[in-house]
Amino acid sequence: MKTIGLLGGMSWESSTLYYQIINRTVQEKLGGVHSCKSIMYSVDFNEIATLQKEGEWDKLGLLMVDAAQQLEKAGANFIILCTNTMHKLSDEIEKGISIPLVHIVDATAEKINAENFKKIGLLGTSFTMEQDFFKGRLLDKYKIETIIPNPEQRLEVHRIIYEELVKGIIRDDSRTIFLDIITDLIHKGAEGIILGCTEIELLVTNEYTTTKLFNTAAIHAQKAVELALE
Repeated sequence: MKTIGLLGGMSWESSTLYYQIINRTVQEKLGGVHSCKSIMYSVDFNEIATLQKEGEWDKLGLLMVDAAQQLEKAGANFIILCTNTMHKLSDEIEKGISIPLVHIVDATAEKINAENFKKIGLLGTSFTMEQDFFKGRLLDKYKIETIIPNPEQRLEVHRIIYEELVKGIIRDDSRTIFLDIITDLIHKGAEGIILGCTEIELLVTNEYTTTKLFNTAAIHAQKAVELALE
């Protein structure tokens, strides 16, 4: 079994989800009391969120590269970044380490392609929805077109993520907002929805909608297990 390096803490709520999914999946596959060999480097999310808000992506890049290097030195065989937004810095991280970084978009695209979907709705932080690092990779590498919510909806999604979900606050009225936005994206032609922030699946699951959901945290974590057990 290879050792997974988890770069987490963004937020710790989603990092907990990653850790649970990875270990449960290993136990399901290997039986007994098996769990996964892993190392986690967990950052202080307040520092990360502040630098995001200030647009200090160069400083964030230095922090991410240093954390990834610490995981490599500790013995990780490959790294997963337990967040969607910080994949904006995936190129910088890859240049700073000599072990693989398993990209969340690539793992998600595999699942979308398995459904033969070509147009997909994307929910996430405003960075993920509006910038090109996620949408561009889907289009350029996998020919998958992305639809995002309108500006007012994007503000609400971003607010709910940062004011509620990263703090573990789950509100029924916020779920209703998300479900209404999902319905709107489907009406605009989306064949399914990417939950492109690892905390969203704490709020929205298939219990509440029949729409095909692509839960990036679960997909990414399960891909990590697949690679660890190769």
